[in-house]
Amino acid sequence: MDYQDTLSYLYNCIPMFQHVGGSAYKEGLENTHILDEHFGHPHRSFRCIHVGGTNGKGSCSHTLAAILQEAGYKVGLYTSPHLVDFRERIRVNGQVIPESYVVRFVENERSFFEPLHPSFFELTTAMAFRYFADERVDVAIVEVGLGGRLDCTNIIRPDLCIITNISFDHTQFLGDTLEKIAAEKAGIIKSGIPAIIGETTPETKPVFIRKANEAGAPLFFAEEDQEDYYPGLECELKGAYQTKNTRTLLSAIRQLQEAGYRLDEQAVRSGFAHVCELTGLKGRWQKLQDAPTLICDTGHNVGGITYVVEQLKQQPYRKLHIVIGMVNDKDIRSVLALLPQDAEYYFTKASVKRAMPEEELALLATETGLHGNCYPDVPSAVRAAQEKSLPEDFIFVGGSNFIVADLLANRDTLNLH
Repeated sequence: MDYQDTLSYLYNCIPMFQHVGGSAYKEGLENTHILDEHFGHPHRSFRCIHVGGTNGKGSCSHTLAAILQEAGYKVGLYTSPHLVDFRERIRVNGQVIPESYVVRFVENERSFFEPLHPSFFELTTAMAFRYFADERVDVAIVEVGLGGRLDCTNIIRPDLCIITNISFDHTQFLGDTLEKIAAEKAGIIKSGIPAIIGETTPETKPVFIRKANEAGAPLFFAEEDQEDYYPGLECELKGAYQTKNTRTLLSAIRQLQEAGYRLDEQAVRSGFAHVCELTGLKGRWQKLQDAPTLICDTGHNVGGITYVVEQLKQQPYRKLHIVIGMVNDKDIRSVLALLPQDAEYYFTKASVKRAMPEEELALLATETGLHGNCYPDVPSAVRAAQEKSLPEDFIFVGGSNFIVADLLANRDTLNLH
């Protein structure tokens, strides 16, 4: 098999949440423990930092990786989903896992894992941990896939747990209240391991306190720490929501320093200032065009879109154009209700099975006072927005990770840089 054959096998023969949604979700850690034992418990050979939460965990994971790289550590980074290429999920010092490693891993291990019928995420987690061990990383930043308590990343014993925030997402698996979701995500808190909580609500804070007390874990709330340790800190990641991510990260850095990590001020400042270059992060309030301005963002649930809308209010423009698509297992009505009514909308769908048809999305949007036209794919929707825009207009593209993925995959044809 070559790399493309291997990807086709992974996507089509193993249930993949990114493509098919809930049917790919496997509850429980039985397969994870079997795979971990087979591969020799690779995660025990490097230090780990575990990052969970509803929104912001990707930005926090990449920024922390950038800071550690600048401090001289060899850093593994495991995140999901990918936007353009599967290999974005598994990086060492910003470099994606080689195609040859992915091919060899699947070819060599198929006979073992096929009888297990693992999920896509179970298998890629095992691949990531084995690769990090083979590369002899010093530390790995491991982003939780879904939830926390039963997520297959939860076999690690990290130096620090970070939970960014709690919002409504994946309610069919994690529960339909903030308390239930927080309880699942708090499942990564472990005995004796410090835990940083980035943001709380009256519903979630008691859940974290209770879990930390049960586990005997030191607990720190980033929003209660008002000290400015790095005045004038320059952050490459823009977007209103990054302010809270920054506070979370600064709390995490102090705990890591307490745990013996060598993180000086230069490394911290450089990591924040160059996170995209150092780690390859994309899709976080990312500017792809000037005159008209075109910004994309991967915010895709109520919490994420709330921040996007706040950010849009701060932008100067003559007219706002919004290219939007969503997947069918999100709380679509609640998201649409947050969006500005004075924008022109371009309803579209991403190239994944879970994508809601653009006509259905437009129909729901009309109920909340949003109006526009339908387009069968992201490139045609973006092209229409570009053609209708004057230089002083603003184009926003988002609603789903997959909309942003399709946008980035078609940058050249859309003349975006």
